[in-house]
This record gives sequence, structure tokens and C-alpha cells, in this order.
Amino acid sequence: MQKIFIVEDDDNIRELVSYALLQAGFEVSGFTESTAFEKALREGLPALVLLDIMLPGKSGIEILRDIRQNAKTAALPVVMMTAKGAEYDKIKGLDLGADDYITKPFSVMELVARVKAVLRRANANSAAAAEFCIDKLLLSDKKRIVTVNGEEITLTFKEFELLRYLMQNIGLVLDRDKILNAVWGYDYDGENRTVDMHIKTLRQKLGSCGAYIKTIRNVGYKIEGPL
Repeated sequence: MQKIFIVEDDDNIRELVSYALLQAGFEVSGFTESTAFEKALREGLPALVLLDIMLPGKSGIEILRDIRQNAKTAALPVVMMTAKGAEYDKIKGLDLGADDYITKPFSVMELVARVKAVLRRANANSAAAAEFCIDKLLLSDKKRIVTVNGEEITLTFKEFELLRYLMQNIGLVLDRDKILNAVWGYDYDGENRTVDMHIKTLRQKLGSCGAYIKTIRNVGYKIEGPL
């Protein structure tokens, strides 16, 4: 039975969501703030985290950042629960690596469906985990590391996901909308400029290997090794 962690300080919402997930066949643990949640993470990882943004003490955005910066939890699926109209929080959460978000008030049936969809994607990604190598550029999906000329470089969660997507499709031209859908999620409502900005920083961090990422004018990008 898969376990879900819910971090939500509103007792009514937490209990309602817990009940719906229990009925759907999940095991559930609920938390009202970060301290108890982080202690539980150290003791064992769940299959997925439902994370509210507005929490007492450390915010959901801060908790998400910590999850993605920790090698042990970096690939842990996270669905954010946001207040209606909190557009900045949605975009910030997705940029930091949230797998999906749902806006309050929400249907518990929709929430359960989203949880199942994220878990299906996570399981598919786990099954496809591999190493990708282009000349002196190496990405290890299992270890969540990227090396250039044998030296490890530090990427943000989305930079890593973007590079992996490009390397999975070596030689193929990928338009910006396709990249947005694959890396930021089907309902990510950021602008295409987001892709361009991440490509720019990715190239800089990759140093000499940054030249492997080619701009296809008026279309998008592709990655290919040296000729």
C-alpha cells in the first residue's frame, strides 16, 4: 500500500483529504507544520507528498525547496495545494519542482485523480531511469548528478529535468510548447520565455558542453554532440 504524506494546517481539509485517500486505498499520515513532517521524512519516504503553501512557520515553498535540494528526497513526487488566485505561488512551486498543483477549494475526487496521475508518471520515470552521455557530458538519472569532463556541476531541479529531457531526445528538434509540457507540466501557464531563460543558465553551467544545446530559430531547441 502506497503512503501519502499530507502537510496541511487546516484540520477540516486535512481530515477530508485523508479520508478520501484512505477510501482510494492509500495509507495516509497528516502533519500541520514542517518539523514533524521533516522528522517523518528522515524515518522513511512516502510515495507522494501533498503540500499546502500557507503553513505556520516554514512555508510550503520553503519545504519544497528543501525537498528538491536533498539528494535523498529530490525525486519525491510533490503536489502543491494553493489558495485561489495565488498565481505567483503556483509558478514558483512549479519552477522549484512541484509535480502538480491543485487550487482550493477543490473536489476531493479531482485531488485523488491528480495524485494517481502523478504517481503513474513517477513510476514510469523511475522505470526509465538511466544514464545519458554525450561526449564529455554525463547525466545519471539514478544518482541525480551531472558531470562535465568528470567534474560534477550543480543544477536546479528544473535545469536537471530540462537537460534530461533534451538528452532523452538527442538530435530531435523540440519546440518550446513541447518542452513546457514535458518539464513544467501540462497545465503550467508560464510563458515560453521560461524555457529560454532556463536554456541560457543551463548553457552557462555546462561550460564547453553548453554548445551542444542548439537553438532552432523560431521553433525551439535540440541537443547533439560534437561533429
